Amino acid sequence: MKFKHQNSNQERIILIALIAGLVGGGIGAYGVQYLENRNPETTTGKTTPVQVTDSNAKGTNQATKAFNQTSATVVSVINLQKQTSSGWDWFSNVNKDNDDSGNLIKASEGSGVIYKKANNDAYIVTNNHVVEGSNAVQVLLSNGTKLNASVVGTDKTSDLAVLKVKADKVSKVAEFANSNEVQTGESVLAIGSPLGSDYATSVTEGIISATKREVQSTDESGNSLGKATVMQTDAAINPGNSGGALINMAGQVIGINSMKLASSSSGTEVEGMGFAIPSNIVVNIINQLEKNGKVERPVLGIQMVDLSRVSIADQESRLKLSTDTNAGVVLLKVESDSPAANAGLQKYDVITKADGKDIQNSSDLQGVINAHKVGDTIDITYYRDGNRQNVEVKF
Repeated sequence: MKFKHQNSNQERIILIALIAGLVGGGIGAYGVQYLENRNPETTTGKTTPVQVTDSNAKGTNQATKAFNQTSATVVSVINLQKQTSSGWDWFSNVNKDNDDSGNLIKASEGSGVIYKKANNDAYIVTNNHVVEGSNAVQVLLSNGTKLNASVVGTDKTSDLAVLKVKADKVSKVAEFANSNEVQTGESVLAIGSPLGSDYATSVTEGIISATKREVQSTDESGNSLGKATVMQTDAAINPGNSGGALINMAGQVIGINSMKLASSSSGTEVEGMGFAIPSNIVVNIINQLEKNGKVERPVLGIQMVDLSRVSIADQESRLKLSTDTNAGVVLLKVESDSPAANAGLQKYDVITKADGKDIQNSSDLQGVINAHKVGDTIDITYYRDGNRQNVEVKF
């Protein structure tokens, strides 16, 4: 009985184990299948590849049309200068015939705009500071073609220059629009080579922030060139954009990008303040540069200093000014046979108004002069020995 009882117990244990095995195996198989169903990415061949669909932005927008209209006319301008070496040049006696070209290195880069083709030549406008100090200039077209360029003429005051290249590789020229018709808030594009030709034909978009803004203009040495009238835009203009095109949404050039206000006089960083020379001024300057290689501007023939720099004691004793006269320019020298001398102006005269505009400093007076041409006549108000007088001056 005992033996049979043991066999019965063993059979019961075997039966339970068999049932448990079947149940466990069923649960395991179901678990694997469940996990496979819950994580299809783990199963090879069961993923759906991601695909792109057609763009819902149908057609070409206005900005793209304007860019396509003008982009081929915007070039990179490369300023090449002679390399200076502080040490011994082991190759100084090699290939002397090509010494100039062999020692030229890239000094800086800017942008330019092809605006004319004539007599197998193509003409390009850029900024004067882009080519200033160059020993040679190269132009990189938008299609990657590099051409040697010659400088036709430069003008430091307006910061403009004209270059010339062979026209056989040039396919398109830009069209200038009347900048007097530009309106504040109008959408514009800036095209150029920010940071150099590696980023050639870059485009940024913005609006016209102001159609006529007077800013202080200086040369590369920091000398004052008077006030320049420019258009202000919030389109991004970075180093290398100088000389590039500011265009309207019809693809017409309304200005040549010239400078960017990177920080205020207090050192506060600012953004979205770019400037461009209006196209009407550009056309006037480049026509003169093509014809004469320079711009003829009127002069007064004087040396001057701001009244604010003269001590109060000298203003009262030497200039005999009242305390009511606190702004203007003092003539330190009047050149003989100059427009100023011919009009009767003398040393220590204090000019307070010219051409109907109040003169606060020398920049104001220089701005009035720059706005005129040779042969023009303006009215000047000045003080001599404390007495207010008026005179007409012909440039």
